[in-house]
Amino acid sequence: MTDPFVVSLVLIVALSLGGLSIGIAMICGSTVYLALKGFDPSIAAETLLQGLLNSYTLLAIPLFILAADIMNVGSLADRLLRFCQALVGRFRGGLGHVNVVSSLIFSGMSGSAVADAVGMGRIIINMMTKDGKYSKSYAAAITAATATIGPIIPPSIPMVLYALVSDQSVGYLFAAGMAPGLLMGLMMGVTNFLVARKRGFPIDNSVPLAEMPRVTFQAFPALMLPVILLGGIYSGVVTPTEAAAVAAFYALVISVLFYRSVSLGQFYRTLASSSRSTASVGILIAGALTFNYVITRENVPNTLADFLAQFELSKWGFLIAINILILGLGCILEGGAILLIIVPIFIPTAQALGVDMIHFGVVVVVNAMLGLVTPPYGLLLFIVANITGQPMARIVRDLFPFLVALFAALAFITFVPDFVLFLPRLLGYNG
Repeated sequence: MTDPFVVSLVLIVALSLGGLSIGIAMICGSTVYLALKGFDPSIAAETLLQGLLNSYTLLAIPLFILAADIMNVGSLADRLLRFCQALVGRFRGGLGHVNVVSSLIFSGMSGSAVADAVGMGRIIINMMTKDGKYSKSYAAAITAATATIGPIIPPSIPMVLYALVSDQSVGYLFAAGMAPGLLMGLMMGVTNFLVARKRGFPIDNSVPLAEMPRVTFQAFPALMLPVILLGGIYSGVVTPTEAAAVAAFYALVISVLFYRSVSLGQFYRTLASSSRSTASVGILIAGALTFNYVITRENVPNTLADFLAQFELSKWGFLIAINILILGLGCILEGGAILLIIVPIFIPTAQALGVDMIHFGVVVVVNAMLGLVTPPYGLLLFIVANITGQPMARIVRDLFPFLVALFAALAFITFVPDFVLFLPRLLGYNG
């Protein structure tokens, strides 16, 4: 007799390869599993609803998505780019540095790599390629690479997903992502500088220092969003979910009242767009919650832990194996699916080996984000290829130095947990 769990897995893979959403595929596969095992299939619906309705943390996701969409439709992105150009545009390869710094700043608002690439990324690509100073493939490559910072520096939608499956503090996870995100930005800035010198990229037209106060004043309301957001969380005034609501409201207020850049029609379209994005994420979460019930029924985490125990892996050996596995899966799976389906299976083993759960969360999130730019199926590669109309092979060639820099940063983050945990410990974390 065919094992119901195997049938479930085969069905999920087949439906996914057939073009169905992986979230819906997991719901279908889980329902078939329950039917074959003789359980009431309504357990799938009950598990789904309980997981979605009982998690207050999940409310942060649609609110962060809405905040990012409002910033993209308003003029916040333009003003932030102008500020970044005034700050670092005067150096060789200046617009490349602007790309890196703008991603660092925008990361403190959107929490999404895709939002970063589609919103701020589209604008900076046009700036870089307008006068032919930078090739379209290079502009696409550095934009895809820098967009990976978005979900590392708080706020972070993937960190919220990891908190959901690991029962860890969202606030401590946000704090733990700060230093790694800055390290990734520094590594890409150095890489851009070296590539700019090698290829002879120009020194761009810089904003005169005399104009810095005016440019800073214009960008100041937008620059205050991360300060308000993170200050509210770490002062204890608001929870991360409430902070997401504050971010969305603040973005709307400054876009409508201060910058006067969002009309009623644009706001309606923004609500529709963010609703579609939220529905997409929601289906993925629902499918993962349902399939995780199946995984729990099959005792997969404990079985895997017993299997790995045979190899007597050390904590570091386990982390190396996790890095390789998630980077490989990142080539074919979306980051959210990895965090919701694959990572929970390994959490018991990580805990048994003494891996800190906050450090582990940062490692797996960084891995999942690097999967977005790992050939051949990185989602960000397809996005920037669509924006620029460049062949994937040309973009990947220009992306290679940035991948090396990102993998070096990942290695440091993996093997120096104190670097990741320094800020959370300052805020009271006891791990």
